[in-house]
Amino acid sequence: MSVANPMQTAVESSTRGQRKVRLGTVISDKGEKTVIVQVGTSKAHRLYKKTVQQRTKFKVHDEKNECGVGDLVRITETRPISKEKRWRVLEIVEKAK
Repeated sequence: MSVANPMQTAVESSTRGQRKVRLGTVISDKGEKTVIVQVGTSKAHRLYKKTVQQRTKFKVHDEKNECGVGDLVRITETRPISKEKRWRVLEIVEKAK
């Protein structure tokens, strides 16, 4: 039985991949500690090469219930919090007017 070296565990944690970060708009804040964030991306159509808007909705954990509808937020990937929540709010970039 060997004791884990503290330097070895520090190296292992630093080699873990970067977590995904997205910028999106809050479209619903009705859940308790949960907001729904819509993230939009632009992609070129495979055949016609026209730019097409693609939207994805994420259920995001908001610990302090600070977010409101229309806020621009930065979200990051995290461990599963519930059945559908795998993201959490990093920061509120801009509050809605």
